[in-house]
Amino acid sequence: MASTSSSAGKSTLRPLEIEVPRTADNSKVEQGALSPLSWREGGAQRLPMSRRPTAGSLEAEDYFIGPRDMSKHSKWPFFLRMHGSVLPKMVLPLTVVALWSTLITCISQYVYELKISSLLLTVLGFVVGLAISFRTSSAYERYAEGRKYWSQMLCVGQNLARTLWIHASEREGEAGKEDLLAKLSAMNLIVAFACAVKHKLRFEPGIDYDNFRDRIEYLETFAKAAETDIPKSKKYSTMKAAGEYLGVPFAESNPRKRIKRSKKPLGNLPLEILNHLSSYVHSVINNKTLDIGLYQNQAITSIVQLNEVLVGTERVLQTPLPVAYSISFSQITWVYVLMLPFQLWDALRWVTIPGCILAAYIILGIAAIGREVENPFGLDVNDLPLEAYCEELEMDIDTITATPPPQPAQFMRNLQNMPLYPLSNRSFTSWQRHSKQDIRDALMTKTRADMTVRRSFNANNNNEADEKHHAANGGDGSGHGGPGHSTAPQAEA
Repeated sequence: MASTSSSAGKSTLRPLEIEVPRTADNSKVEQGALSPLSWREGGAQRLPMSRRPTAGSLEAEDYFIGPRDMSKHSKWPFFLRMHGSVLPKMVLPLTVVALWSTLITCISQYVYELKISSLLLTVLGFVVGLAISFRTSSAYERYAEGRKYWSQMLCVGQNLARTLWIHASEREGEAGKEDLLAKLSAMNLIVAFACAVKHKLRFEPGIDYDNFRDRIEYLETFAKAAETDIPKSKKYSTMKAAGEYLGVPFAESNPRKRIKRSKKPLGNLPLEILNHLSSYVHSVINNKTLDIGLYQNQAITSIVQLNEVLVGTERVLQTPLPVAYSISFSQITWVYVLMLPFQLWDALRWVTIPGCILAAYIILGIAAIGREVENPFGLDVNDLPLEAYCEELEMDIDTITATPPPQPAQFMRNLQNMPLYPLSNRSFTSWQRHSKQDIRDALMTKTRADMTVRRSFNANNNNEADEKHHAANGGDGSGHGGPGHSTAPQAEA
């Protein structure tokens, strides 16, 4: 046991060994630039992210722009939380409602009574409820479907990485090193595919993004060829940025603007990455390193499933709620909100103003939530955290590739492996000295022990059942010949 641990300790990589391989002739090893994860020259650095870190920032722009960081936890009650709410987009609508309700209330109070029957409020309320319910349910359905596709991407990516890492063998000598580096390159392409899908869904053309360019720059793709001709994203003026932040329709920019202004074809970068992955799978099949048909089918099927994820997410993105519905729902809700002062003034008087503001916040707020989650792949606070999903896939693949494929002959015979636990603390090698029949007898003993434990858990329930049985037969436990007295000794035996 001690020898095993000591040998394991000697084989464990030290941090400096990550960047400087310990070979027989270090002079032949090319010393390249340090990676972002290097332990040398000032310690490890965090990988760059597509969204700048906002921890500790007090700016409203950083607080209300998402997607949210799922790892952070807030202890504030939900009704007091601001991060994740649609309040910034409600400032202008609520201001309009406040001014409108104040105008109608003042005219009704001092000039002429502008009041109508509350029957209209009841009729319109029913229609508005149906419209908002349909809008929010359809929007959340798209949100949930987008999350399912990204879950499928993580699952398929992990399966493909595990299939290639475990079942694609490595040849001897220099060819084996080439096989290992090729497998690692394929793992990077799996992560690059997820990142490419993320940028495509957000209408971000090209490859010039942190932690993305270095993964695919060596591939000949349309996006790489068009990189120099893609217009750079411009920094908006303060007025336009504030208007877009507050949800003013006239200030919103077309998200496809950079794609439309490109002078060269951008192609379909995720699909091109899948082409390269397919070519790699074809190569490992040809060189016989992936020679079992079942594993070949798994690898090819995984690539097909990644293509299904790409098409499915594009379907969610490119099939929003028909514009006729959106226009109609917006008109219905605003007509209802603007009619509120006429129907509430006669009963509430000056309280009509805060009452209308509160009602507008509820109605227009739910409608705003539906608009925000309708596209789950954007950069709103409540959109899906695609950066986190890509990083999760990357870390999972790093976990898969951290060690060579496990050898059952090694981990099964480990002294800490107890096959019959909790019945026995004996190790695998200890049970090897027994016959197969002894092991099967022990398994039967384990099953009987499990039944004994379960009876002990249900002892109270059995006692209650016996008491009810005796009561039903009129027995008090002192007589003879009853069914309870005849069966108890048999059960005990």
